[in-house]
Amino acid sequence: MFQGLVTIAYIVAALFFILSLAGLSKQETAKRGNVFGITGMGIALLATIASANIQALIYILAAMLIGSLIGARLALKVEMTGMPELVAALHSFVGLAAVLVGYNSFLKLAGHEGQLLSGALLTIELTEIFLGVFIGAVTFAGSIVAFGKLRGIIKSKALSIPGKHWMNLTAIVTSIVLMGFFINAGGSMIYLAIMTGLSLLLGLHLVASIGGADMPVVISMLNSYSGWSTAAAGFMLSNDLLIVTGALVGSSGAILSYIMCKAMNRSFISVIAGGFGNEGAKVAKDEEAGEYREMSPEDVADQLKQSSSVLIAPGYGMAVAQAQYPVADITRKLRDMGIKVRFAIHPVAGRLPGHMNVLLAEAKVPYDIVLEMDEINEDFPETDTVLVIGANDTVNPSAKDDPTSPIAGMPVLEVWKAQTVIVFKRSMNAGYAGVPNPLFYKENSFMCFGDAKSTIEKILKAM
Repeated sequence: MFQGLVTIAYIVAALFFILSLAGLSKQETAKRGNVFGITGMGIALLATIASANIQALIYILAAMLIGSLIGARLALKVEMTGMPELVAALHSFVGLAAVLVGYNSFLKLAGHEGQLLSGALLTIELTEIFLGVFIGAVTFAGSIVAFGKLRGIIKSKALSIPGKHWMNLTAIVTSIVLMGFFINAGGSMIYLAIMTGLSLLLGLHLVASIGGADMPVVISMLNSYSGWSTAAAGFMLSNDLLIVTGALVGSSGAILSYIMCKAMNRSFISVIAGGFGNEGAKVAKDEEAGEYREMSPEDVADQLKQSSSVLIAPGYGMAVAQAQYPVADITRKLRDMGIKVRFAIHPVAGRLPGHMNVLLAEAKVPYDIVLEMDEINEDFPETDTVLVIGANDTVNPSAKDDPTSPIAGMPVLEVWKAQTVIVFKRSMNAGYAGVPNPLFYKENSFMCFGDAKSTIEKILKAM
């Protein structure tokens, strides 16, 4: 009877998670989606606590208390600019949990519980353990590298080792062979440990080989991996809710990765094999692209007042400068003056899927003027002024004009087609991916140097 209630609670929690994903698909319903997710997780936690025995309950409550304190501290301390690396760190926890659950399940199987299984049941159990540890270890190691790159501890440049693709393939084939040995031996700690070491190295190398410009795809990819790690842990623990939740996260993360890759005109396999950025970094140093023209904040204010339509293309630089609030202020000011203002959002702007949308929503920018690349690209020729705030690769014309560019073929915001383009940057250095941007030297482009937040505040004052 009691176990039936727990099962019902898990089903209800799973439904809330599905509703949460549906709500998070649109900005207007994102808040409701978060509420659904919190409610589902609350039900799942209560059901799990209720089904635990007294001895286990003490450890569960202690772990929840510690986790809650850490989570509350992070929620209060971490700013939106630090959200990408926080997400990467959380993915690493999911991967590590799957590895620990796998080893715990193996140790239980090696003990008295293993005597109750034989034949096909034993094979299935061993396969679940092996695959769960493999996926978890790759997720854990890869997420650590992603965190380091996003944090700036590790260089964003893609690691390029001769024969790296063969190394990855060798690691995968070796792991498959080890799984065969592991199952034939009825379970062996030696084979499991060797595979764990190999999968950790594979995860490190896979993400290290991906360049900075592909980091948004990496985050969504690791999100998918963490989902499959959760599902694997669910199989090992015979927990239906973990299986369902893991499958939801894994599949939605995979779909998001596909959408991101399509937006960058890149195949998922090419991203995994190694991201772009290396060639661009070299060109940016060795090649003079031309002369740029500068515009002061006061001149920008005059240009905006003379415009009838303005488009704003934000990027990670806006997040770093925390300029979303003065950007929202200048948007309201311009709209009060009868000037049409809209935002152009590239799918991979920032270092996290939806990064710019969240920042603008945080600053109370109306949802209806925040448009995706496909919706806004055709409007640039009829636009008087474009403000590029902290974006680089997503507005780079070499993606269209230069077939030798590292980002050739990548769909970008065609801001250069507007009458006037004003680029906000701290300096003329290349962006995170190290790819030079000819936009800065076009005849209708002007540079406005300085911290984006303080610069926009000066523009507001001048207006």
